[in-house]
Amino acid sequence: MIKYSIISSSYNEEENIPILAEQFFRFNSAHENQYELIVVDDGSTDSTYKNAKEAASKFEHIKVIRHRRNFGKTDGIITGVKNAEGGIVVIYDTDMQYSIDDIPRLVDEIEKNGYDICTGWKQGKYTKAFVSKVYNELSRKMFKLPIHDQNGLKAMRKEIFDDIHLRKEWHRYIVSLAVNRGYSVTEIKVELFPRKFGESKYGNPFRVFIGIFDMMTVKFIISFIKKPMLFFGTGGLTLFAAGILIGIVALILRFGFDLGFRPLLYLVMLLVISGLVLFAVGFLAEIIAILYEQLNELKSQRGKH
Repeated sequence: MIKYSIISSSYNEEENIPILAEQFFRFNSAHENQYELIVVDDGSTDSTYKNAKEAASKFEHIKVIRHRRNFGKTDGIITGVKNAEGGIVVIYDTDMQYSIDDIPRLVDEIEKNGYDICTGWKQGKYTKAFVSKVYNELSRKMFKLPIHDQNGLKAMRKEIFDDIHLRKEWHRYIVSLAVNRGYSVTEIKVELFPRKFGESKYGNPFRVFIGIFDMMTVKFIISFIKKPMLFFGTGGLTLFAAGILIGIVALILRFGFDLGFRPLLYLVMLLVISGLVLFAVGFLAEIIAILYEQLNELKSQRGKH
């Protein structure tokens, strides 16, 4: 019986696939074949799909799914989850920079200690250590995460994916989104190994900026969905109050000291109108938030049936 699903979203990993398949076969045999490996070929241009299909015909409990084009790791994970039989899913990179033997340790934290998610805290030297540290520190403070690393090896209950919404490149924030929905998380230390074959798909320096922008977007949406009127209403009230205050000053100057400043009138109009617009946006945002919550409830109910 399959209890755990290992999802590996792969793009141009032709050399790593056969090695991963053999390692998985030995690993699964030692664990009573309770695991399955789901390889999602994310539109590779090399022999990744061919090698994965050959591995699936050679070894048991390996599924291969193919995207017609490269959609990105987030879509690869989503596809894997949709085809997973296990109640616990493990996100495991095809480059095998983590030992597959660490997976049961993560699973034990969920099954024996009652956590919903267990992440691997990377140990060892790696090329982007500084960037990773800064990124994780920002994530910890911004999303109030009780862990050091949310983007390494991780295991979680499958049901979490019925309760969160993932957009492109948001696989980095699965843990943040889940914690925001009330799921518990812990971590264990795992050793990070060098990639043996192929090239890293995350070498583009612009990905750092993309990651920061995505982080800000996720944080804004999380805060926005909870209390949109608080966010927009506060801003609207501040602008409206500033407009009224400056208007009173303008009237005193005009009628008390016979000093008229037309730009001051324009500023008053701008502040008052901007404040009213923000209030209107706040009301619309509240309606959107209500619809979003109802949609999530329907999605959760559908996932349970």
